[in-house]
Amino acid sequence: MWPTDTFVDFDHGINNAIKRLREALGDIAETPRYIETLPRRGYRFVERVQSKEGGLESLAVLPLENLSRDPEQEYFADGLTEALITSLAKVGALRVVSRTSAMQYKGIRNKPVTQIARELGVDAIVEGTVIRSGDRVRISAQLIDASTDTHLWAESYDRDMRDMLKLHLEIARAIASEVRAKLTPLEQVQLSRARTVDPDAYEAYLKGRYFWNQRKGEGLKKGVEYFQRAVQKDPSYAAAYAGLADSASTLGFWGYGPPEACAGRAKSLALKALEIEESSAEAHASLAWASMHYDRDALLPESEYRRSIQLDPRYATVVSWHSMYLACRGFQEEAFAESGRALDLDPLSKIINVIRTWVLYCIRRQDEAREQGRRTLELDPDFPPALWILAAVYEIQELYEPAITCIQHAIDVSGHSIAYVAELGRIYAAAGKHKECLAILEQLETLSVSTYVMAIYFVFIYAARKELDPAFAWLEKAYQERSPWIIYVNTDPRFDNLRSDRRFGDLLRRMNFTT
Repeated sequence: MWPTDTFVDFDHGINNAIKRLREALGDIAETPRYIETLPRRGYRFVERVQSKEGGLESLAVLPLENLSRDPEQEYFADGLTEALITSLAKVGALRVVSRTSAMQYKGIRNKPVTQIARELGVDAIVEGTVIRSGDRVRISAQLIDASTDTHLWAESYDRDMRDMLKLHLEIARAIASEVRAKLTPLEQVQLSRARTVDPDAYEAYLKGRYFWNQRKGEGLKKGVEYFQRAVQKDPSYAAAYAGLADSASTLGFWGYGPPEACAGRAKSLALKALEIEESSAEAHASLAWASMHYDRDALLPESEYRRSIQLDPRYATVVSWHSMYLACRGFQEEAFAESGRALDLDPLSKIINVIRTWVLYCIRRQDEAREQGRRTLELDPDFPPALWILAAVYEIQELYEPAITCIQHAIDVSGHSIAYVAELGRIYAAAGKHKECLAILEQLETLSVSTYVMAIYFVFIYAARKELDPAFAWLEKAYQERSPWIIYVNTDPRFDNLRSDRRFGDLLRRMNFTT
């Protein structure tokens, strides 16, 4: 049972709004033409008031307003918003604005819907509220035609937390119907296939994704804790295994743990997710990303990337990861196009902007990479990966002082991440600052006694110093330990000083790169 006073103010406001809307439409509650009262549920539109001929083609889901009066529930409202966006994005006939673009309107209550729609370039807006009491949730949503500021559909849903996965899809189907979006057979299956989930597991999953999206060391570790809690509570929750896989892979990518415990574990977790739900685009993406950074085989991840994109072409994360894969294979034009498509899908995502810069860096379009890197820092001047990649671009253009400034700032804001400390050593070497470089090498060797330090860091530094024998010795060690960065050996500029050596060609052949 809901507490008797929980929804008093909320229901009063909705009732008054419906009353005014009925008056404007000339509708009568007892014999409704447009708005029907659903006992104990709310209201629904039974006939379109006004709609564009042929339906609407694009929409944005604004952040659901948290009515729980509990700041701790903000992550829950944000997670539901992201889930609804993800569900709607499965409809190929609709262009759905990304989460990061929509979230910039969080907390904004005085901007007209028509103005927001113009800013986002969409035909319609979905807005709503969420209130939670224990294991019960009420979501109210409405669809608004932005050109006329007309309400096309409204509905309230009272659900148990166990039904949240089903609810996302139910709302998405209702909205797709209202905008007359034609669903393919695959989309019909995707929007109808759902299961119940343990409430505690669902809540932990939302928290896990919240922290994973931060892409910082401490946030990633917190994400792991919440995803682990989710799979413990519900061992059949595929999305939680995929989230845990992504967290493990990302931790390994930035050197927070050894490959076996990171990308190796991520691969097993992704396979587990696919055992539970083979049609999960997220799980196929998780497997592709983990395999790419663990198996040392350039050809192996390709089928998983293709399958994930086939299942969900709008999943910006896998599109951006695929662009990195194309770049590492040496497919320059394809990588450029794919990273651009990821950016179109999620233009305000910091990490997708970083990946676009990385791709430009690897395909040797350095002036564009520099401009893209600067634009990325405008989104967040303290985002460590953005500082790191811009520093790399500055270094290759022999702009050593701004490169050093960037990477030192990355070290400071990341809590002295070893990855960025090592990159500073490499830039010192390239800049001819040998004393400073040797100090970093000594620091890394000391750290390696008590913590994990990727062998590839030493490769980059010795390559920049043009000391080939130690560089190749460390490169073989990196290959043997399955360093995640070795997959980029074919195109990453940081390997350039090694390319003319016969030993380099041998490594490419072992990894199934064509030479």
